[in-house]
Amino acid sequence: MLAYLNNMCNFAPANYKRDNKSIKNMGRIIKPINYEAALDMKQTEHGIKQIKEFFQQNLSTELRLRRVTAPLFVLKGLGINDDLNGVERAVTFPIKDLGDAKAEVVHSLAKWKRLSLAEYKIEPGYGIYTDMNAIRADEELDNLHSLYVDQWDWEAVITRDQRTLEYLKNVVERIYAAILRTEFLTCETYPQLKPFLPERITFIHSEDLLQMYPDKTPKEREDEICRKYGAVFIIGIGGKLSNGQKHDGRAPDYDDWSTATEDGNTGLNGDILIWYPVLGRSFELSSMGIRVDKDSLVRQLKLENQEERLDLYFHKKLMNDELPLSIGGGIGQSRLCMVMLHKGHIGEIQASIWPDDMRKECKELGMNLI
Repeated sequence: MLAYLNNMCNFAPANYKRDNKSIKNMGRIIKPINYEAALDMKQTEHGIKQIKEFFQQNLSTELRLRRVTAPLFVLKGLGINDDLNGVERAVTFPIKDLGDAKAEVVHSLAKWKRLSLAEYKIEPGYGIYTDMNAIRADEELDNLHSLYVDQWDWEAVITRDQRTLEYLKNVVERIYAAILRTEFLTCETYPQLKPFLPERITFIHSEDLLQMYPDKTPKEREDEICRKYGAVFIIGIGGKLSNGQKHDGRAPDYDDWSTATEDGNTGLNGDILIWYPVLGRSFELSSMGIRVDKDSLVRQLKLENQEERLDLYFHKKLMNDELPLSIGGGIGQSRLCMVMLHKGHIGEIQASIWPDDMRKECKELGMNLI
């Protein structure tokens, strides 16, 4: 039986170690030895509020985004919902007043945002952001993954000549600058928290990362590069690498991961990851990229044997030049708060459902799940 009730406990000051020897892996739960949360419950809730308000204002200013209201669900069969890796099941329900037409709870708003840019008639150089709330029923629950997902989803209009790796890197650096400012504010508010993020983010292509660590899995490669540099943007997520495998999955109809870059590699998308000393592992904060144009949409759908999607509502509008060129992504709200407040489990930040044995194990390890 899954637990729905809160285990409400006060937290003691932090005294966990930050070296790899202090990390313990118990099943799916990764935990530093002798972990104690740095903030009590009241401080944690105040910190969450402060981080969310401060970061979204900084993100809006950096990228010139205006806030819009977003849906929790969309109609099934229009091609608007995010397919993630193509195997996750969307939460679906019938709508009585629409003749039991099916609606899907969103996985993310990757394609909905682009439709909204057209509807709001946003000019190049400006964009939108929103609070995205999702349910991912197939998620494997652990320190970082929950059934409930909350993100700042953002999307901005760009011009044809901005569809470059250089422009993508510039946007990544601006987002990372907002993250650094948020870390500074949080550590100033709570002096028991010490900053650990590097001043700059490092860029590396997933193919180059494979060549650096050919005998490691993608996750192990992420750990190695993040341990080395502290903050990394891995370019080119979704296409096959020289070993015939993908670094990670990405739907073929929003990010452009097959366009050649100036260095011969491919991809105009990627992930922002950091080295998270609390858990002794890499930690993804954002997935983002320049979105497909007509050519890359057709190319990627063909590569994934999904050309039938060209008949869907979203895809037709893109092919008919009814949607602007754009760049966009999602930034995890609970994940960012977890990092800023040095928490060991995302369940210390957000209210969700966890297996009874996981809730019990986490409590014994010092992580009291909301």
